[in-house]
This record gives sequence, structure tokens and C-alpha cells, in this order.
Amino acid sequence: MTAVLWGVVVGGGVAAGLLLMVLSSPPLRRRTLADRVAPYLSDAVLPSKLLASGHSRRVSAPVALLAPVLQELVRRLDSLVGGQASVRRRLEVLGGGTTVEEFRTEQVIWGAGAAAVGMGIGVPAVLFGGSNVVGIAVLVLACAIGGVLARDWALTRSADRRDSEILAEFPVIAEMLALAVTAGEGPLGAIERITRLASGHLVDQFSSLLADVRAGTPLLTALTALRDRTRLAPFARFLDGMAVAVERGTPLADVLRAQAADVRELGKRELLEAGGRKEIAMMLPVVFLVLPITILFAVYPGLVTITVVAG
Repeated sequence: MTAVLWGVVVGGGVAAGLLLMVLSSPPLRRRTLADRVAPYLSDAVLPSKLLASGHSRRVSAPVALLAPVLQELVRRLDSLVGGQASVRRRLEVLGGGTTVEEFRTEQVIWGAGAAAVGMGIGVPAVLFGGSNVVGIAVLVLACAIGGVLARDWALTRSADRRDSEILAEFPVIAEMLALAVTAGEGPLGAIERITRLASGHLVDQFSSLLADVRAGTPLLTALTALRDRTRLAPFARFLDGMAVAVERGTPLADVLRAQAADVRELGKRELLEAGGRKEIAMMLPVVFLVLPITILFAVYPGLVTITVVAG
């Protein structure tokens, strides 16, 4: 039986490889837009290497060979999962320069790795007669889906952690901005001073705002763009108030102090809510573990006595 199963596994692998070779051959392979346009661009002038981005990465040979397969899997995964806007928003929060396509590729790799782990667990079980092929197929599929969802969960956790760090930094940065404006600095000068003196994720947001303004973007447009990129409602209100103060000429320092006070009150409320949730969570082991054991210790001697007397 073992030899038959080994033959099935090896034969299936060889058949799958041959099928992939045939389907990937030029007569059967679907032509991409680049393949159709390439013959008409053969005389185009190559761009200068001086204009190439300095952070371009070299691609290894295995990755280059698997790139068409990964691109197809990424396209199918994106059509099944969807939600590009949500993924793009979380990636913008992290600010690592990762695109949605690269994130989908990472999801495919995580799913393939999890499927390989499931196959490594299931194949020996089938060979030694501990399970059937259908159960192993379900296990591999569940592992692949779990790997894809795990990468999405990891992205969400990273974005939430960054948002919490920004909220923790926000009151101090807002008060520093208010102090700089009160001392006579303009809005742009105050932001520039804060980016020189402080550090953190929120300061990185203001640094990107300052870079946009220095590149020629109007301050109001840059504030609106940063407001659209953020997921934090307090920070969005802060940017709206700052934009309104700059546009209408209202006292900016008072607006910044009020926004900082609102964020501090929000932090206090969230701390109280977290304390209430922790208190309820602490009651669970008391109700479901300590209390039944106490009742058991109190009732058990009486039950034993009644049993002995009745016997």
C-alpha cells in the first residue's frame, strides 16, 4: 500500500509539472498587454540610468522564474478577496512604500507556506495509514486560507499599533505646535520646528506634510491630503481645525490647545473603558473556575456523609 501511495504522489507531481509546462508554453499562454505592445516600442529610446530609482532591488532567479505564477495567483486572490481600498489605507498608515500588489504577493507566499506545512503534516499521516486523502486536502486548503488571512491580520495589527502610538504622541505634539504658534511662529514654521525637535510616527506624518509643501503643494491642500490619508478621527479633526484656522485667520493656538485637550479626554475615556473590560474579564475565572471549586469543596463532604449513612 505504501508503494502504491508513493507512486500516486510521484505520478501526480510529474503530471502536474507537465501540465504546467504545457499550459505555460507560448502557444497556450495568454498574451499580456506588455507582450502585445512590445513590438511597437522596439525603437523607443532607453531611459537614462541616472533617472532610475536608487532603491531598486535585484530579483533572484527563483523569484524571477516564479513571477508569472505569482502574478496570476495575486490576480485571482485579489478578485476573490477584494477590498483594495482598505488594504491601501492600512498600507498608507504604515508608510513603508509597500503597494497593494506586493501585499497580495506576500499573502500568496504566506498561503503557500501554510499549505506546505499542512502538506508536510498530512502526507506522512496518509502514508502511515492515519488519515485519508480527502481529510489531508481539506487540511491543506484550510492552512492555505489561514495563511492568507494571517497576513491580513498581521497588517491590521501593525496598523492598529501604529495608530495607538500616534494617539499617544498626539497631545504632546499638539501642545508643542500651540506653544510655537503662541511664540510667533507661523503654521509652517511651527511644523518645521516640531519636525526638527521631536521624533515619532506623528512627526513622520508632519514631515511628509512639510515635504509636500516644499515641493509646491499649497498648505491647505497638503493638510486636506493628510486628513484623507489618516484613519484617526481625532487627528482628522485636528487637521480640519488647523486648515480652517489657516484659511479664515482664526487664532490657531487656541484651536491647537482645544484639540490637544480633546485628545487627552479621549485617552482618559478609553483608559476607563479598557479598565471596565479588564474588570469583566477578571470575573470570568472567578465565576467559572474558583466559585465551582469552592462549592464542590463545601458540598462534597456532605454528599459523602449522606452516601455512607444511606448505605
